[in-house]
Amino acid sequence: MIIDMLSFNSLSKKYYMGDAFMEKKTVEKRTDSPARVASKCYISKKEIRIYAFGALGQGMIYATMSSYISDFYISVLQLPLLFVLLLMLLARVWDAINDPIMGMIVDRYKTRWGKMKPYIIFTAVPIAILTFLMFFDPGLSASSLMVYAAFVYVMWGMIYTASDVPFWSLPNVMTPNPDERQKTISFGRTLNGIGTGATIGLFLALGLIVPRVFDDLSAIEMNKRKYMLLAVIVSVIGMALFVNSYFHIKERVLIPRKTKRDAGERSTLSRILHCKPLMLVTLMGVLSCGRYMIQAAAIHVARYALYIGPEIKDGISLAERTAYVEKSIGAVNTIFMACAAVGMFGAMLFMPLLYKKFNNKQIVIFTCVAGFAASLLTTLVGVGNILGWFNNIYACIPFLIISSIPMGVLNIAAYAMIGDSLDYMEWKTGYRDTALGSACQSFVNKLGNALATTVIVLMYIIISLEPSDMLSSEVVKAAYELATTQRLAMFSLISIVPGISLLLCAIPIFFYDIVGAKKDKITAELAEQRKAKGIVIE
Repeated sequence: MIIDMLSFNSLSKKYYMGDAFMEKKTVEKRTDSPARVASKCYISKKEIRIYAFGALGQGMIYATMSSYISDFYISVLQLPLLFVLLLMLLARVWDAINDPIMGMIVDRYKTRWGKMKPYIIFTAVPIAILTFLMFFDPGLSASSLMVYAAFVYVMWGMIYTASDVPFWSLPNVMTPNPDERQKTISFGRTLNGIGTGATIGLFLALGLIVPRVFDDLSAIEMNKRKYMLLAVIVSVIGMALFVNSYFHIKERVLIPRKTKRDAGERSTLSRILHCKPLMLVTLMGVLSCGRYMIQAAAIHVARYALYIGPEIKDGISLAERTAYVEKSIGAVNTIFMACAAVGMFGAMLFMPLLYKKFNNKQIVIFTCVAGFAASLLTTLVGVGNILGWFNNIYACIPFLIISSIPMGVLNIAAYAMIGDSLDYMEWKTGYRDTALGSACQSFVNKLGNALATTVIVLMYIIISLEPSDMLSSEVVKAAYELATTQRLAMFSLISIVPGISLLLCAIPIFFYDIVGAKKDKITAELAEQRKAKGIVIE
């Protein structure tokens, strides 16, 4: 199916922009007709593949942070819950605010290495180092450890923003063809999701390997070692793939910026805020923040909601109890992550086929409503297991898979809809704020992750769950030893909470209309506008 996604012609030609407004005669000879823009291929198969593998590397890095940093801070370093809550919320909100700022910087300046590309190579090493430091315990006092964690976490977020916004803006400058752009985004987001899956798989593998290699360590120390190894491996592999994309990607759609705004024209930020399709997609992203919960909360639910394994009898050694509990945590976490991976990756792989018959609006609305329905059934199965009505957590697997499908759909559709919204903006105003527009989705992703993590930490506080009572050098408790209400509350993080979020996010998309005949009209007229301005894209 990935091969199908790439089975379109590739042309390797040079981009021409020099003195575009002066060389009218040359432009008339070389400009494509509007009809050809929608069918001509500008990107080679190799370029798309390398971009997608760069996205895979980035996915490995981001998944390490988004899926495991809250568990590392809460259950392993055992930082105060209120500190983690404030850090996750304030730092990630600040990080999300940086995205539009970064978008404006990228749109405004161009270097001799390109407009978007330089940020890839200049941010890679700092991100790799900070990813390692984020999962490293320096052995400081409690207060010093909080300062260390806050500094590294905030710095990671800011530098990651400087890398993320330009990278996901690239498909918008690689080709003017909306279908080709959509295919590039689809393949890139699919491999980005595979990078997430690779990180999850590596985490599970380390969960099996570390206890055997370091069998003399306590449960806390084993978890520290596991997270540190995870950070090292994903930093090296992920950033190597990410940096490689710099050398093979070409920026083609570079619309000249006006040196002075005409009287009555909107400012850059005002154009973004008044672009209705873009704001609808952004609102969809904010409302869908709960979709992150299945991955972000999986390890927490595995620790504190469900137990799979033999009964832990009184009198067994701490080492035996630790082995039982850690095995259960690994098994439950594997079930949730595998379901999320199957649902998300399956949706991504099928997106090219769905695009042949349906548009982004139809796909998003249908899958989000289906995901909500599946989350209700997941809730019923989980409640039945926790209350002891039956003992078969595996019954929730098909429903978890279905509720994870919107994750894959939104990962692709949101970026494709933003590209279409940028076309609409340029069509209406003559301006194309590519990086700032793309930064809206980056903003949404980080704000959504911040809100998801905040809900997790708040749940700990609301139900008075103290991690140190469950895991320490002297004590290791299983999930079933918690109160029933605490277990039900934790399970809701991967069931009804994401479901409600998916239902809400479908609402604004009912008003999104850059589809069908209107989208075709924008593409054709935009090509005419560029032709009149002497802008040539090859």
